[in-house]
Amino acid sequence: MSQPPASMPSSTRPIDPALTAVLRSLRPGQRIRITQTVRVGFKQWTTTVAGTFRDLNYLATGLATDRVPEDDIVVVTVHFTKDNGELSSVTLDENSKVEVLP
Repeated sequence: MSQPPASMPSSTRPIDPALTAVLRSLRPGQRIRITQTVRVGFKQWTTTVAGTFRDLNYLATGLATDRVPEDDIVVVTVHFTKDNGELSSVTLDENSKVEVLP
């Protein structure tokens, strides 16, 4: 697992210190639950997914055009395996919640 820095900046807003502490404590094989608020237009809803933690790192994306590196968007990404065996990843924002399950 790549070791994240003490603080976790993202392209949107810095990740909450409490969430950063949870993320830094995660070890492969732990069961986790991720809760996020999804917004599309004026609608929003909460969604939750659970699985087995695999890794934590950053997703660096860029625009569809060739521009300067400062235009890259960098977000914290949690990689996990769902209960049905599907490998999945979720990028986090300031409203994300990650819990370690027993």
